[in-house]
Amino acid sequence: MRYIPITCEQREAMLDAVGVSHIGELFEDVPAAARLSRPLAIAGGMTEMELSAHLVDLSKLNRPASAMISFAGAGCYDHYIPSVVDHIVRRPEFFTAYTPYQPEVSQGTLQAIYEFQSMICALTGMEVANASMYDGATAFVEAALMSCRVKRRSTVLCAGTVHPEWRATLSTYAEAGNIEVVYARRDLTTGRVAVEEADGVGGLLARGDIAAVLVQSPNVVGVLEDIAALVPLTHDAGALLVVGSNPILLGVMEPPATYGADIVVGEGQPLGSPMSFGGPGLGFFTCRKEHARQMPGRLVGRTVDVDGNDAFVLTLSTREQHIRREKATSNICSNHALNALMAGVYLAAVGRAGLEGIALACVAKAHYLHDSLVDTGRFTRAWTAPFGYEFALRYVGDVSAMQRAMLERGYLAGVSLADLSAGAPGTASSDADLDGIVLFAVTEKRRRDEIDAFVEEVASL
Repeated sequence: MRYIPITCEQREAMLDAVGVSHIGELFEDVPAAARLSRPLAIAGGMTEMELSAHLVDLSKLNRPASAMISFAGAGCYDHYIPSVVDHIVRRPEFFTAYTPYQPEVSQGTLQAIYEFQSMICALTGMEVANASMYDGATAFVEAALMSCRVKRRSTVLCAGTVHPEWRATLSTYAEAGNIEVVYARRDLTTGRVAVEEADGVGGLLARGDIAAVLVQSPNVVGVLEDIAALVPLTHDAGALLVVGSNPILLGVMEPPATYGADIVVGEGQPLGSPMSFGGPGLGFFTCRKEHARQMPGRLVGRTVDVDGNDAFVLTLSTREQHIRREKATSNICSNHALNALMAGVYLAAVGRAGLEGIALACVAKAHYLHDSLVDTGRFTRAWTAPFGYEFALRYVGDVSAMQRAMLERGYLAGVSLADLSAGAPGTASSDADLDGIVLFAVTEKRRRDEIDAFVEEVASL
């Protein structure tokens, strides 16, 4: 009876109350052909000790990325996490009270969120940040919805170079919110979003009804978009510019705010959160101060109490749990406070100089792998625009066979762009050229001997 909430006597009493003598009578309306007429084909029960051993054996069938040498990215990256991050977030006052449902008595949690917001503002160059969001994809979509509210328009322009999963999320939200999404195609030479063509950013902005231009830099193929060229086009059309960014690269790159971006979002997983089978991560969301009241989610502020001491407050919480549904800026968003705490601890631990060093190491190692793979003659460069620490190369051969062979050798040999993009909204017929292209990511964790060994192995296939 350890796992069964009712006794046999209680079950009989309930059956008697509804006028049946056996539980099977409750299912008489289900056709006989749809009912299982034999016992379930499962083994008998186990003791706790046996079950524990069985689960451990099952876990050994998985090969975690941490046990391999990973050159895979596409939104989830194998960065080193300082041990202090885990030590801090596992403290019970954070681990059990991670969301400020009673904000006035959650000063520690509120301060941690406030510090996270401040760091993200410093990183992106923007004026206001919220307390975090579910992930980069939902932050990206909420930026589109917010732009429609600010501009009182119902159409957004999304670059076809944005991550396919972000585009798919945008499509789902847009359908529910009666928002139209138009897509600008990828330039086949540079790998960036097309600008001047009729089906590029400039041509589509001529419609005159665009609320926001949504881009990602670096984009899904690792290429850095020309944000400076997009800003005047966007603003001249009366739209907002939303930029998705990689937070590690913001350690060395000019932030989008410098060029005039209006909203900057991104996936915060690289900042202290493990890959963990793809989640959870966190989305960061920043904007200009003038748009703060249209920002989704929570916003923590700092004030003073009656005694003049610093105090932290939940300044804005514009979702339906707290205000009328029709007035909420979002009815689904929440913050990932524990992951945001990880990001705050990570950024505090590595500091400005440390983050710059990590970013430089990633970029340098990525370019070293890129050039080494091209030198093998088995890969050719796919696009001409500069990249950060993720890049795409065309493989001369069967990509799936290569990746399977390298997996057997203990390597995650990138991500197939054709597989990643298949069926995503905004995928144009021209994207058929993604066949045979592999997206590689190189973080600061990869040593030169690992990179050299990988190149030697893949060249020998």
